[in-house]
Amino acid sequence: MITSAIIGSRRHRLVGLLVIMAVMATLSGCGAGGNWGWYVVDPTNPSGWVNLKFLAGGFASTILLSIIAAISSITIGLLIALPGLSERRGLRLINRVYVEVVRAIPLLPMLFWVFYGLPQIFKALGLDITINPFWGAVITLALSDSAFTAEIFRAGIQSIGRGQSEAAQTVGLNYLQTMRYVILPQAIRRILPPLANQFIYIVKMSAFASVIGMQELTRRANELVVTEYRPLEIYTVLILEYLVLVLIISQGVRWLERKMGADERQR
Repeated sequence: MITSAIIGSRRHRLVGLLVIMAVMATLSGCGAGGNWGWYVVDPTNPSGWVNLKFLAGGFASTILLSIIAAISSITIGLLIALPGLSERRGLRLINRVYVEVVRAIPLLPMLFWVFYGLPQIFKALGLDITINPFWGAVITLALSDSAFTAEIFRAGIQSIGRGQSEAAQTVGLNYLQTMRYVILPQAIRRILPPLANQFIYIVKMSAFASVIGMQELTRRANELVVTEYRPLEIYTVLILEYLVLVLIISQGVRWLERKMGADERQR
């Protein structure tokens, strides 16, 4: 089974390499004639190299935004998931209201509400607080994703047998200690793949930050399109940039799964 898994992994890498080679060959061929303008992103062309560096300059903002939003989402999601596991109806109601309301709001309207609406609320309260595009995007992504993360945590915790909690209480652990040392370590191993999917979702949805002026990958691509008038070529590079980010995240998560023992095939 291990041999077949290694062979399968190599096959996937080979397919990915062939796809990239095919894309590069297509781009090179298209540049030879027709109404194509791949010169705007051609690294051998001085202006193309400048454009590529400008596009790549958005990586840092996108990565930083995604990491902070993901950490915030996980924290909020866990805090919202715990009341949903309570035996008290009032606490469960708090969980359900938050999850259903936040999950129902589309990301773009929430982004506008946070960026333009929250400062007005602060002003009405006598607080002179402004929100820049970066933190507006962080707050929006964290809140929007936290509802989904809360459900992932709730399902993961509930998947752990009740006997685990009873055994922990038998040896004298309180609720918080039981969660920290017994339940959550097991639950996190089980929910790591869906949490990784949510992180990838945040990376892709960070593109919406461009509409409020944040200089991330999509914003830079939009600005370059305005000056170069080559949307197909520039947005193709943008897609490849997001593809690289997602592939790196996927490989990182697989490595983390092996380290945490979440990959059942390695047992």
